[in-house]
Amino acid sequence: PNRSYGIIIEKKMQQLLSALWEEGVREISSRELSWEIGKRLCSEDSILYWAAENKVPVYIPGITDGAVGYQLWLFSQDHRLKINVLKDEQELNDLIFESERTGALIIGGGISKHHVIWWNQFKGGLDYAIYITTAVEWDGSLSGAKVREAISWGKVKEAAKRVTIEGDATVILPLMVASIL
Repeated sequence: PNRSYGIIIEKKMQQLLSALWEEGVREISSRELSWEIGKRLCSEDSILYWAAENKVPVYIPGITDGAVGYQLWLFSQDHRLKINVLKDEQELNDLIFESERTGALIIGGGISKHHVIWWNQFKGGLDYAIYITTAVEWDGSLSGAKVREAISWGKVKEAAKRVTIEGDATVILPLMVASIL
């Protein structure tokens, strides 16, 4: 329902952005913004809350897409707030190249999936990869591409421990977490 989406996102994001502006923030990366959202807007049942609490970086390469992105644009009409996606790129690059091994749990697809595997190809590919997707392979989209496609590009190592799970992430991910716990 709209009361759980558009209106509430507009209200909370405008309050957050105004508070950040008043604190002197004029430039912010998607990782920094994710942590601010997690700390200031989310409860303990939120991934962003726990990411902020534990300093786990969350990068959003398509930050302007969707309701939050629209609120960023709207706020920027009256304020010179900049979203520094190149800072995110540098952090992601550093994270990958400073790591002995890399792995990814990729839920869904699109630009976020591509960002993770794209940066890893420059280091010889991911050592571990788990894809969870409902997308189909036959339409040629990245979202539906199985791990073997990333291997052919060097984005996942041929010897990597890997799996593609076709299913609904809202069912699969909680089952995975429960089995780990």
